[in-house]
Amino acid sequence: GTYCEPMTLTVGSQDTTGAMTRDEIKELSALGFSADLVMQSFCHTAAYPKPADVKLHATLPHFISSRTGVALKPGDGVIHSWLNRMVLPDTVGTGGDSHTRFPIGVSFPAGSGLVAFAAVTGSMPLEMPESVLVRFKGEMQPGITLRDLVNAIPYKAIQMGLLTVEKKGKKNVFNGTVLEIEGLPNLKVEQAFELSDASAERSAAGCTVRLNKEPVIEYIKSNIVLLEAMVEAGYADAKTIQRRADKMKEWLANPTLLEPDADAEYKAIIEIDLNEIKEPIVACPNDPDLVKPLSEVAGVKLDEVFLGSCMTNIGHYRAAGEVMKNESKIAVNTFWIVPPTKMDEKQLQNEGYYETYAKIGARTEVPGCSLCMGNQAQAGEGAVVFSTSTRNFDNRLGINTQVYLGSAELAAVCAKLGRIPTVEEYMSIVPAAVAGKEDQIYKYLNFNQIENYKLAERA
Repeated sequence: GTYCEPMTLTVGSQDTTGAMTRDEIKELSALGFSADLVMQSFCHTAAYPKPADVKLHATLPHFISSRTGVALKPGDGVIHSWLNRMVLPDTVGTGGDSHTRFPIGVSFPAGSGLVAFAAVTGSMPLEMPESVLVRFKGEMQPGITLRDLVNAIPYKAIQMGLLTVEKKGKKNVFNGTVLEIEGLPNLKVEQAFELSDASAERSAAGCTVRLNKEPVIEYIKSNIVLLEAMVEAGYADAKTIQRRADKMKEWLANPTLLEPDADAEYKAIIEIDLNEIKEPIVACPNDPDLVKPLSEVAGVKLDEVFLGSCMTNIGHYRAAGEVMKNESKIAVNTFWIVPPTKMDEKQLQNEGYYETYAKIGARTEVPGCSLCMGNQAQAGEGAVVFSTSTRNFDNRLGINTQVYLGSAELAAVCAKLGRIPTVEEYMSIVPAAVAGKEDQIYKYLNFNQIENYKLAERA
């Protein structure tokens, strides 16, 4: 309940609210930003721009960069997948998208007015919420993915009586709190974002994931190279981008991370034993809180499968490619494959996965939000869809769609079979497809390990 105005070092704006944020900045008579880094993306409208979007794509980048902000380009990819790579550890940020949920540091999503205020003043008003601690213990079981752990959080909360699905009189312990997650200290930062990102579906105000220094150091080293490649490629504002890269180098010289107080008090503590999660967990139509074990939804016939959104990273697309590698054709009407960034897309092309996608008849699109946003292409009316997207509210992916949410690995099996598999089918396909190749499949984009890395224009 403490009121504070934290320094807001990193601010993100996306295109569907970007015009409103621009107008708010004008009303503040601001010719520059006080926030250390302000970034504008075009991920929600890049694939199917309307005339107003085309105009915004042409005019908003200069408006942002002339005020020392950083402007991405249509086709670069999802706001979060870029903004995460610009964050300094243990700092505060905000963004005009509910999934602005930094995996390092903490962010509090906001509307266009507050995003403009934070960008211009470098701070934001905040009434500090309570925290809910989610503590994982035990060992991950074969075939279980991070997305299953995402769904395990509401599953466990329902069992504990802390969450209900029914809207009338709904109980939600996470609502308005900071979700603090621990017990998975060696996750890669890209993996940690799956957990922090999904705190939006819990209606949490923010999220932190407690990591060891090593994965954070690895991530920051990679991001420095990406940022400096952006400068070399002509992204503006170059001084802002280089300043953030230099601050990352300063952090690497003395890498420290905040730790929770030993006597910290929480609104609730939810403990999840990984040893007890022996099958995938799926969110069912049409509520991300309505989670069930795979065995309870097996056999549902599917019309479409969507592999995309900010909940995915390059490892998911490789895993899906391995599952589908020896298939001649998908067993659903459409298998959408939409990587989150152009860097992921390029690397997957270089590794031959796009050849696999083409062979099986998958539909690939411009890196961005795609079906997840619902304002671009949509699934067919009344379609039953399995998706890796963030949420499955009514009509989100298409008119009268029925949407199941789960992992990329499960999505690939669904596309292969044309239905949600049994646990036995899933376990016979996925572990075998990735066996012995895990280190290569789930290898993330460490730009510092790519010799003479250049940020290429999207073909």
